[in-house]
Order: sequence, then C-alpha cells, then structure tokens
Amino acid sequence: QVQLVESGGGLVQPGGSLNLSCAAIGLIFSKNSMGWFRQAPGNQRELVGFVTSGGSSIYADSVKGRFTISRDNAKNMVYLEMNSLKSDDTAVYYCYVAYVDGPDRYDFWGQGNQVTVSS
Repeated sequence: QVQLVESGGGLVQPGGSLNLSCAAIGLIFSKNSMGWFRQAPGNQRELVGFVTSGGSSIYADSVKGRFTISRDNAKNMVYLEMNSLKSDDTAVYYCYVAYVDGPDRYDFWGQGNQVTVSS
C-alpha cells in the first residue's frame, strides 16, 4: 500500500518561511487528493489544505493567503510552502493522501514533521 515519506520542518522565526515535502510511494490511482494536516499540543488534528487531482483546492481560513500546496504528479510529490509564519502555526505537520478504489475510500498519513515558529 501507499507509504508517505515527509521531509523538512524545523525552527523558523516569526514572519519567516519554511517548505515541507512529501513523497507518496506506491500511489497508482490517478484520481486522488493530496495535502496536509497539523496538530498542536492540546488540540485536535486540523486540516491545513488539500489539492485534488482535478485541480480544486481547499485551505483552512487560518492559513489562506500564507500557505500554498502544490503537486508534482509525475513524481507523486506534494509540497507545502509556508510564508509569513506565526507562533500559532507551531505544530506537527502531517502529509496525507486519499483515493477511491471502487466503492471504498482510503487514507494514508505521513510520519509527521515538527514546525516551530519562535524568536
């Protein structure tokens, strides 16, 4: 089945930028959604945003205008570009992939990368 391998993360100052990458190994279904979730201490996991293979996208209100999700379908890669970072963006970020196979839906998750925004 699909395995998601994330890279990136780290410490960045407020107002700075950081990029995350995710490789979807073994993904063979052309119709899918790829994107990112995040979870801060004491909070539930929340949607950051996703982009479908058809090109539609959704972003959380808290990141609109600051974060951008892009895809490289030939490489089965998804990226998260984070700009104008705030302390409230501090969280573990998880890559995800979802697809439909007949009547069934499947979800896959990356291992998580820590992003810390601090002076």
